[in-house]
Amino acid sequence: MAAATEMAVEPTQMEEHAEDMEAEEAYSAYCHVSELEQHGINRKDTEKLASAGFCTVQSIAYATLKSLCQVKGVSDAKAQKLREIAYKIVPSTFTTAAAELEQRQNMVQLSTGSKELDKLLEGGIETGSLTELYGEFRTGKTQLCHTLCVTAQLPLDQGGGEGKAMYIDTEGTFRPQRLVAIAERYGVAAEMVLENVVYARAHNSEQQKELLKQACSLMSEDRFSLLVVDSATALYRTDYMGRGELSERQMQLAQFLRALTRMSAEFGIAVVLTNQVVANPDGMSFAKDATKPIGGNIIAHASHTRLQLKKARGENRVCKVIDSPSIAESEASFSVGPAGVEDAKE
Repeated sequence: MAAATEMAVEPTQMEEHAEDMEAEEAYSAYCHVSELEQHGINRKDTEKLASAGFCTVQSIAYATLKSLCQVKGVSDAKAQKLREIAYKIVPSTFTTAAAELEQRQNMVQLSTGSKELDKLLEGGIETGSLTELYGEFRTGKTQLCHTLCVTAQLPLDQGGGEGKAMYIDTEGTFRPQRLVAIAERYGVAAEMVLENVVYARAHNSEQQKELLKQACSLMSEDRFSLLVVDSATALYRTDYMGRGELSERQMQLAQFLRALTRMSAEFGIAVVLTNQVVANPDGMSFAKDATKPIGGNIIAHASHTRLQLKKARGENRVCKVIDSPSIAESEASFSVGPAGVEDAKE
């Protein structure tokens, strides 16, 4: 009888172990750039690639030959060889819609802190994609970003991503003490939450773009589930002034957004951008909306999901889905308070 009991327990333990292994594989879907050393590429070259922001084999497979040749010491022939090896490790092939559906059903979503807002977003902020939050000041953009930094660390069954969070601040609005209050709300240790949020302040658009190289390096060494850029457009507005620099501004912004798109797919993270708004001159007072997000079509096309945040009564706010490949255009109410984003107050 004892032997039979032991036999009955063993498969259960094996199943649990298999589930843990599957979760680990899902988190470690990328291959570190050092994997190329097993295919004839020397360590000096892999170190140069990593310092240039190509920290994974996927990043090399996704890159153009031109961008690879910009890495010091990488010739045209070497760039071609690197990409051929990367394509073998990370094959780019067609798949069926059924396989893609199965993969998307396993997509992790991060809770916003509000049940109604999570319901609107069909689970929360989606990983593997870019979500843009735009609206006037005091509409809750930064508060939602702070809340996500905590929920990103929670277990999957609690609406979390079981990973660290990264915060790139361009306006000086990051407040770690707010994370402490949100952590207390969720009953998790504030010290652990603070240690698991990596923060950097960008003072110009070039530094903002350069920080993504460091971000890739950190993400290739540890498990992250969220990257916040608050705000993604503020520094581009001040670094590029007037119509004469508009084309250059949009090109640089497009390259920054393209790098974020690559990172979201490469590391399976949720990328959340906040965006500023300007007065909408179209139709003046007759315009349907008095404001519009800056960045034009560049940021509109780069964002997978666009959410507009608006003020409501008291501490309540309204989130409207402006554009999404899967969510219908609709609205939900939420509130902001000392403990971050919560359900709307009556």
